Amino acid sequence: MARLAMGELEAEIMNLLWDRGGWCTPRQVHQILEAERTISYSTVMTILVRLWRKGRLDRQPAGRAFAYHPIQSRDEYAASRMAGLLKTSKNRPAALSHFVAGLTSADQKQLQRVLDTRKGGKAR
Repeated sequence: MARLAMGELEAEIMNLLWDRGGWCTPRQVHQILEAERTISYSTVMTILVRLWRKGRLDRQPAGRAFAYHPIQSRDEYAASRMAGLLKTSKNRPAALSHFVAGLTSADQKQLQRVLDTRKGGKAR
C-alpha cells in the first residue's frame, strides 16, 4: 500500500525530530511547538501516534509515556519519496530526464559522482 505524503503538522513534527536527533517524548515535542504557536498536547500525541502507525517513527517506553524517533533520516526519507514518485511514472526515462534537467549544475555533478562510484568508476 502506497503511503501518502505527510501533512503539514506531520512534516513539522518530523523536521523537529530530525533536527533534535535523539528520542523525544510527546511533552518535549509539545514544548518545542508551543514556543511558536498554540497547539494542544493531545494534537501532538495524535500526530506522533499517527506517524508511528504509518511506520515513520519508532517508539520506546519512557516512564509513563513513549519516546519517539524517526525510522529514516531526512535524506533517506527524501530518497524514498523520489523513488516512490518515479514508480508512478509511465515513462521512467522521461521522468528521469526531466528530473536531471531541473537539477543545478552542482547537483548534476554530484549525481554523476554518485553514479560513477556505484559503477566502480572514477569520481569526477
